[in-house]
Parts: sequence; structure tokens; C-alpha cells
Amino acid sequence: MTYNFDRTPNRRDPNVLNKWTWYPSDVLPMWVADMDFPAPNPILDQLRKAVAHGVLGYELPSNALKTTVAERMERLYRWKVEPEAVIAVTGIVSGFSVAARVLCTPRKGVLVQTPVYNEFHEIKNNVGIPQLNAPLVKRVKSNILTYEIDWDVFKRQAKKAGMFLLCNPHNPLGIVFSRKDLRRMAEICIENDVLIVSDEIHSELLLGGNSFTPIAKLSTEIASRTITLIAPSKTFNVPGLFCGFAIIPNKELRERYNREVERLRLHVSSMGLHAAHVAFSGQCDDWLIELRSYLTSNRDFLVDYVATYMPQVRTTVPDATYLGWLDFTQTPIKDSPYDFFLNEAKVALSDGKIFGEEGKGHVRINFGTSRKILQQGLDRMRRALHSESIRKISLGLIQSHLKTANTRLSYE
Repeated sequence: MTYNFDRTPNRRDPNVLNKWTWYPSDVLPMWVADMDFPAPNPILDQLRKAVAHGVLGYELPSNALKTTVAERMERLYRWKVEPEAVIAVTGIVSGFSVAARVLCTPRKGVLVQTPVYNEFHEIKNNVGIPQLNAPLVKRVKSNILTYEIDWDVFKRQAKKAGMFLLCNPHNPLGIVFSRKDLRRMAEICIENDVLIVSDEIHSELLLGGNSFTPIAKLSTEIASRTITLIAPSKTFNVPGLFCGFAIIPNKELRERYNREVERLRLHVSSMGLHAAHVAFSGQCDDWLIELRSYLTSNRDFLVDYVATYMPQVRTTVPDATYLGWLDFTQTPIKDSPYDFFLNEAKVALSDGKIFGEEGKGHVRINFGTSRKILQQGLDRMRRALHSESIRKISLGLIQSHLKTANTRLSYE
């Protein structure tokens, strides 16, 4: 079956606040991380069936659902997970927030690799713990950005952490960490008695033939010290149903975690449970194969467009996700590129500074949309950037002429 990802439904419902109605109607929304594509038909069919039944009562995660999640880990990664190791949560954000409550203290905080998903930065305030940054090191070749781990900083910060919150694939940088790097990070955490919480929500949105390994798959020892967080929400575009899963092989750790989930009354919606069961059962995998191909083409279009029409801009080439990371620090934009493009191009992006100090002068762009919308947004940005360059050149010439005139007057 062939899916037409060039067609996107109109989401400008005035009665609903979403990324298309958050800003005025003349603004293109390329910010928050959901796609503009309809969810796969098997999920939609199951939701229609549940609604048609008419009784929308309480439902709980079934053993069948937990088995489906475990079987998907086996099928995708040959990672043997017992169904009882799976705990349903209301999403990845609540999932790692619960973990922080269980694993951290005011003296043992959360270790993160910045610039990183903005919700990671909220934990320190919501839970009342220190945030320990291990910034990734930016490398530039031509206009392409890559990032590496600073192992000295990572080791130093791990000594003060109770939990390492890994983002893999990385948001907003699109990195899929290698097995070698994952193993080394895990070894440092084990040496320092740091538990690992791995946000792997984008793990199935692989681009260009890349592969993925869950960090817990590397060894039994690592798995016993890891909480893996997954969800169908990004992959199958059902984030509004708020359903995810924590996979915790260690029984004692799982019981501690589950007690906190129950204490906070984090109940997953029944529609989220229905969607997750269908998503992870394999019924949508043909759709996912075509989605990955379309997103890979969008990524390549974005990278080529920037190199051709905005050569001063630097960009990542993400291995996964539908998120690009653009660096405007070498352009005439001296203040916030987020504000600049919102005001001058009518394009809403994610402000780089919400991902950490290292994100200033950067933006995150969502290319999980039709090619037409993606090009329209990039065209608006290119024109605004070109106009700003002309304005700065003209201003520089005027200032130069004034300086020359003042010099002549001083001699006269």
C-alpha cells in the first residue's frame, strides 16, 4: 500500500489549541514535535471501533498489551523483555519525572547532555534536584554540524548524579549514539552508582537506513540499572493520546518505580492503550516504512536547501527524528533567530535556548510535514534572511559614508 504524505489535513480548528492555532493564522508552525500526517489506518479503525461500542469506561493495561510491547522489543532488537517488566505511563515526560523522584535527591541530581529536549530542563524545578550538564561538543565541517561526547566532563558530572537521563535518539540533534558510546556511558554510570533512564521515544523514526540499539540491550548488568522509556506517540503520530511505557527488568527498581506511578495516580487513557496495542502489534509497519522514506527525503531536502540558499547557516544531518537543528550564529541575525523568523518570516520554530545555554543562536525545525509546507517555510526564512543581509550591508555602507564625511569635515 502506498501512503500519500504530501496530503496533510487542515488543523486550524478554532475550538482547539494546537500548533496550528497557537500563533496567528499567517504563521507557519514548524515548532512543536508532532507531525502533520494522519495516524495509520489500523490505529484509526481501532479507535473508531472503541467509540462505536459506546461505553468509554475505565480500562487498565492488559497482560496482552504488555506482551505486545515485549514482543516488539524482541522483534526489533532481539532484546528479550518479560511482559511483567513493562509499566504503562502517561507519557515519556511523566515517565522520566517519576524516575527522578525515585532515583534523585537534593544531593544527587540528574545528568543531561545539552543542548537537549526542553522538558529535561524542567525536572530540576519540578522535583527539586540539581541539574548536571555534560554539554556535547559541537564540530563544524563546511556548513554541517556534528556533536561528540566530552568524556572528561561526563565522568566528572556523573560523580554527582543519581540518574543519567539519556536522550537517544537525541532531541534536537538527531544523534543515534553508537554501541561503543552507549557502552562507555553505561560503564561510567555503573562505576559511579548512577541509574540510567533512557528516553527512546524516537527510536523507530530512523532515517537513511540507520539502525538503533537500546542501551539496556547491551548487557544484563546494564539492563538491571536502566529504565527504558518508549511510546508509540512520535512514531505513529498519536501524542495526544498520552500513552507510553517504562521497561524495567530489575524487579526491585520496577517496584519502587511502580509505587510512585500509583501514588501519583498516573492513569493512561483507554484510547491511548487501544492505539498502543495496534501500533506495537506490527499492523502499521508498512506505513512506518514509507514514513521513514518520506522523512529521509525531507531531511535531505532541508540540508540541501540550507547549503544552496542559506550558506551562512549550519545544520545537522539527523540520523533519526523529524527535527533539524539550525545554527544562525554566523549570519546577520545577532539576536534571537526564533524572534526574527517569527516576526520577519511568519515561521514559528523552537527557540534554541530552551534546549540549554548552548542553543542560543540556534533553532529547531520540524520537518514532519508535507514537502510543500516544508519548502514554503524555508522559502519564507530564506527571503527574510536575505532581506536582513541587504539591510545590514546598506546600514554598513551608510555608516561608512558618514564616517568618511565626518573625517573630511574635521580636516576642513
